This record gives sequence, C-alpha cells and structure tokens, in this order.
Amino acid sequence: MTAIRPTVALAYHSGYGHTAVIAEAVARGAAAAGAEVVSIAVDTITDEQWAQLDAADAIVFGSPTYMGTASGAFHVFAEATSKRWFTDAWKDKVAAGFTNSASKSGDKASTLGYFQTLAAQHGMNWVNLGLKPGWNATTASENDLNRLGFFNGAAASSPSDAGAEAVHKADIATAEHLGERVARHTAIVLAGRAALAG
Repeated sequence: MTAIRPTVALAYHSGYGHTAVIAEAVARGAAAAGAEVVSIAVDTITDEQWAQLDAADAIVFGSPTYMGTASGAFHVFAEATSKRWFTDAWKDKVAAGFTNSASKSGDKASTLGYFQTLAAQHGMNWVNLGLKPGWNATTASENDLNRLGFFNGAAASSPSDAGAEAVHKADIATAEHLGERVARHTAIVLAGRAALAG
C-alpha cells in the first residue's frame, strides 16, 4: 500500500466483453496497489463520469483493436475530449492504455500508439508496461507475463469465436501488472508534487 492514494480512472470501450475483462484486471491491479479506481464505459459516459475523469490523477485508455485502430465508439469519446484539450483539463495527469484483438499481433501496436498520441495531445505523462517480452525463447511459455511482447501498454489476444471467459490468463495477469504500475507511478508523481509544493 502507498501512503498517498491516487485515483485511477479507466476510460474504455468493450464490444463483446473481452476488453471489459482486461479493464477489470487493470482495475484490480491498481486497487491492489492502493489506488481508488473508477471504471467508465465511454460509449455510455455521463456528465458525472466526465467529471470523474477530470478529477482523476491517472486515466487508462482501453479499447478493442478493430481494423487497425481503436473502436469507433472509443474514437467518438476521444473526439469529445477536445473540450478538455482546450482548457488543459488533463494536462500532467498520468496515462496508460490496453487493448485486445483476436489475432496475436492484430495491429494492437497501432491502437496503443493512438492512445499515446491522444495522451500527448492532452499533455499527459505516459506509463508503459515496464516488462520484457515473454514467450520468446524455447524455455518460455505462453503463460508468461507480456506473452505477446508489447511495450507501450497491455495487450491481449482472445479468440474471435469465443466469449469473454476465453481471455487468456497471462493477458489478464499482464493487465493487472499494468494497473499496479500505473497506481504506483501515480503515487510517486503525487508525492513528488506534494514535496515540491511543501
């Protein structure tokens, strides 16, 4: 547990439930590291939830990867954040991201890069996954953390013809790691700001 309790908000879209499983894992990891967690489905976002994003110390973006980028529903949300961009409402918040697609690669790097650009446009500070790639040697296993070898955020591969229960346990564990990393990093940022202000 950290002495400072950051608020970590998840802003995500899930088309068929797979990405929601990853979001829940990120939330568990952040909560386990001492954060207060707020989960927001961006396709049904309310004014109250926009205010929760504005008040959060960190925002983690999440979406399935469809046709090489985040879902249409997430793009609608991202365009709506321009109101926050005009006022620098999210400047200097911590940011991170996660995605899921059926294919092992599935152009998930494009979606994570899109999230990074969105965060950079808002002046946010990106937290990467912080893991070496797993499952890339004869002694490795598909159950390794970061089994898909992404660096920019947490990535999952889920069969397109299976339900949310088929999300791979290693991808769930990798998402939990991301949530914990975001919470701990955000606590450090907040402690540093408090120290400089004192």
